[in-house]
Amino acid sequence: MNLEFLFWLSLGLLAFTYAGYGIFIWLVNRILKPGKIISEVAGELPAVAILIAAYNEEDVIASKICNTLQLDYPASKLHIYVVSDGSNDSTNAIVGTFDNVTLLFESARKGKTAAINRAMTFIKEPITVFTDANVMLNKMALAKMVTHYIDPDTGGVSGEKRVIEEGVDSASATEGLYWKYESFLKREDARMSTLVGAAGELFSIRTHLYEALPENTLLDDFMISMGIILRKYRIAYEPDAYATELPSLNISEEYKRKVRIGAGGIQSLLRLPQLLNPLKFGLLSFQYFFHRFMRWTFAPVLIVLAYVLNMMLVTEGILYAVLFELQTIFHIASLVGWYCERKKIKVKLFFVAYYFNFMHFCIVAGWFKYLKGGQHAAWDKSTRVVSLS
Repeated sequence: MNLEFLFWLSLGLLAFTYAGYGIFIWLVNRILKPGKIISEVAGELPAVAILIAAYNEEDVIASKICNTLQLDYPASKLHIYVVSDGSNDSTNAIVGTFDNVTLLFESARKGKTAAINRAMTFIKEPITVFTDANVMLNKMALAKMVTHYIDPDTGGVSGEKRVIEEGVDSASATEGLYWKYESFLKREDARMSTLVGAAGELFSIRTHLYEALPENTLLDDFMISMGIILRKYRIAYEPDAYATELPSLNISEEYKRKVRIGAGGIQSLLRLPQLLNPLKFGLLSFQYFFHRFMRWTFAPVLIVLAYVLNMMLVTEGILYAVLFELQTIFHIASLVGWYCERKKIKVKLFFVAYYFNFMHFCIVAGWFKYLKGGQHAAWDKSTRVVSLS
């Protein structure tokens, strides 16, 4: 096959995956103005279950429960469940000090998916909200999310994840910048038709739509939400409901988290091959392919392929020479970012390049870990920054 064709195909797919897709759906949404108008809930608010999956969360669980109790939602309509998956610290004792919280504890640690499967058999409220122990919600989060359930076609609602960057020197803080762009894509995806997967920090579903997942599922949030979409419901997005968290303590901790996501991504794609059929799923297949499939499969390969092919074509004209120089500058900036991370030097511009390449390295590492059977459902948590003070 012609080298020039391969180069432009690689570069074009890569550019569309990370830039063109967002621009395209933004333009389509502005031209066609799709999306449903959501008004405030009329009448009585629905009962809501807040489900917090916890494993050894003694440092944050009290703050999490207090944060949940302070949400602007009628106390009589709010039930908090903490499903403790083999916790052997003081998590269970702390939860026990709250009279209005149900503790669901099992001594054997089987992983988050198994814990959620078990907890969902106890929940009777019509709406279930999943949230992590280490994130804090804004006061209006629940009130904003439930408005979307006026629409009978809405099977779930995702909130927004916000990562605090200020005052954090590690390159892992660049996760916040990534999530700002990801939040933009989520808003536009949901406006066009549906979210393509929800973030586990804060999302909700109609409880009766939950279907138990295999216990070895790595990305429970993604698979729960995609299961609802496959049942012909949509996942809405509510940016005014948000979960705030601190970034990983350092890039080593972020590596553990990203490798798990990479492994979970491959597992999820292998379980959802039908979504690549546009004849059956139409627009959803397009969204799934460029927002998820490309990122979790070909993107790391295309980064390398585009650079190598550009190197081979550098003498073929000024355009190839300029593109090769730009790619080289970017990868050198990534190496400088890696050096600055090791030396604790905060240079955000270099961190952006470094984090981009770092993410794709983690995806590849996740592939190998999953294929070797090394990524288990009960993983070691990534340590987060505890405080900015």
